[in-house]
Amino acid sequence: MHRTAILNVVGLTPRLIGEHTPKIRAFMERNRSALIEPVLPAVTCTAQATYVTGKLPGEHGAVANGWYDRDYAEHRFWKQPEQLVQGEKLWDMLRKQDPEFTCAKVFWWYNMYSSADYTITPRPLYLSDGSKVFDVHTQPMGMRDRLKRDLGPFPFMNFWGPASGIESSKWIAASAKWIEEKHWPTLSLVYLPHLDYNLQRVGLQMDLIRDDLKLIDDVVGDLISFYEKRQIKIVLLSEYGITDVDRPVHLNRVFREKGWLSIKDEVGLETLDLGSSRAFAIADHQLAHVYVNDPTILEEVRAELAATPGVQQVLGKVEKHYAGLNHARSGDLIAIADARSWFTYYYWQDDAKAPDFARCVDIHRKCGYDPVELFLDPALKFPKVKLGLTLAKKKLGFRYLMDVIPLDATLVKGSHGRVPEDSQDWPLLIGDFKSLPTGAAIRADQVCGHLADLCSRA
Repeated sequence: MHRTAILNVVGLTPRLIGEHTPKIRAFMERNRSALIEPVLPAVTCTAQATYVTGKLPGEHGAVANGWYDRDYAEHRFWKQPEQLVQGEKLWDMLRKQDPEFTCAKVFWWYNMYSSADYTITPRPLYLSDGSKVFDVHTQPMGMRDRLKRDLGPFPFMNFWGPASGIESSKWIAASAKWIEEKHWPTLSLVYLPHLDYNLQRVGLQMDLIRDDLKLIDDVVGDLISFYEKRQIKIVLLSEYGITDVDRPVHLNRVFREKGWLSIKDEVGLETLDLGSSRAFAIADHQLAHVYVNDPTILEEVRAELAATPGVQQVLGKVEKHYAGLNHARSGDLIAIADARSWFTYYYWQDDAKAPDFARCVDIHRKCGYDPVELFLDPALKFPKVKLGLTLAKKKLGFRYLMDVIPLDATLVKGSHGRVPEDSQDWPLLIGDFKSLPTGAAIRADQVCGHLADLCSRA
């Protein structure tokens, strides 16, 4: 068994490798590489689950970053237990070949209660007074304190939200080195999210993202040097490519106009009651799972989706089967956006009645992914002052609401989830693969086999 490190450079595509990424380009030139035909949906949880199981979402069950739990009549977004991914994982396959095999999962998703030996994942603490304390969860549990003592606290504010930036990827890279130096895992899986942020904010505007490319190139280059000095094989991998968008599509507002949503008034603000709604959408980037609680309107819902500007395709029962999305967690219908569009979770018609969490970074309560969380509300006259006062309340132990997120979905200029027409926007697999067809494309569910072969080849 050869010791291997898999670096997941989120958002990396052939289009982005060039003068601003000299270290990544040099690594690519001395190794084999192949395009990856993205899994549908091309989002983090689905892509990662496909890569580590070799199965499509219809089998492993990670049908998006979130879905509707019919048993609880609630949405589930960004949940972390590994048990949610059905099927044997890459590290379990390899452990069968070598009883001394160990695996470290560093910020890859579905990282809690994992069968991997060492794990680190973001995990805030939610206190009874409503406040939130930023933290990480590790396995073994005691590793958390040692890790934070040596590296300092994880910069959670830089991992997601308006302050998202390179500091989180730097800390993750440092923690991967820390685990290697302390534990010598046979396989390390390292998640580096930096490109995800500005690519969603500004799209593929090279003059605006070149600094981001240089920053992640430095982090990746440093890890390559670190692992190579320890005779560890290195793989560069990405999950999806982000492309330009300029049209947010509000499916739940369309459904509300048809009278299919159940809206609850909560102290003057509106929340969406999924269990009593006749039909609703759980939006995730450029794909939305549409759940129809009233089967008598199924065909009407499908027709309404097909007629909605920005919807390119609607998958029903048969189409879901051929797309590899025929799982119990999937929507009764699945909407796929066209190239310039993406789906919001918005359901309110008046911003004054939007729920309080809409203006916050709150990835669990929103019934869909919200990239607008990457922005500070431009309507705030003195945003830094507001942030400072709010953080002061937090430090003093007072209740606070970090309501600095705008409700303007047109701010978002990049998205992903559908399969881009141009393969220059597809993800990549790069490494010392003997059987990889350089220059060709492999399916996302074939990645696992190539990774297993590389790790097994001493």
